[in-house]
Amino acid sequence: MFTNEIITTFNELEMLLYKYIMQNKEKVVYMRIRDLADETHVSTSTIMRFCRKLNCNGFSEFKVKLKLLIEEKQYPTIKSSQYVLAEFFERSQNKKFISKIEDAAEIISKKETVIFIGFGSSGTFAEYGARYLSSLGKFSMYIKDWFMPIHADLNNSITIALSVSGENSFTISHIQKLKEKGSKILSITNNEQSTIAKLADINISYYVTEEFIGDMNITTQIPVIFILEETARKVYEVNKMEE
Repeated sequence: MFTNEIITTFNELEMLLYKYIMQNKEKVVYMRIRDLADETHVSTSTIMRFCRKLNCNGFSEFKVKLKLLIEEKQYPTIKSSQYVLAEFFERSQNKKFISKIEDAAEIISKKETVIFIGFGSSGTFAEYGARYLSSLGKFSMYIKDWFMPIHADLNNSITIALSVSGENSFTISHIQKLKEKGSKILSITNNEQSTIAKLADINISYYVTEEFIGDMNITTQIPVIFILEETARKVYEVNKMEE
């Protein structure tokens, strides 16, 4: 409603009115035009001109549009992570879940090359996972360049693909290229029914409630860190036993 083009047309009194409204939006939607005039020390005719500049036929229509603007700008409630994590850590004690991590660690320990891939925030955790696993003695790499040509024989490698939704097109494309070169695929996703989970040879899913603000996925990634670190520690234990 308040575009830059419209704001630049405000005169001194209209700018004063605009600033008051922005600071008191929730109050203004319940005011009469006379109340607003008294509060801002402008005339009702000034308020009417102000409303017309905003393509409103009158003060009543202006208040309706202002209320809609307030509702659009309201921030969605973000749940506390502690409840989500409590559920996840309870599931992480499940024998099937533990077995999947142990199986993954067994495969990783036998591979010569470990490749991590992920896009966006998953890319950040993929890079962290590669560093963490390398710190425990299993050299790993994170592929950051999505257009890197892949020509090598990767039969003795495993690719660890991270994706919350399991549907990222860049990650799917990269998995297909790596599979064609012989790499085994381990995916870590939120849902085992996702495309990336189904493309993988082994999948570890953590099943937490996804949360969004607009188009941004703000689902907690703490389960991913747990899976990465726990798997890396299991790889370390397997390697120690084989020495």
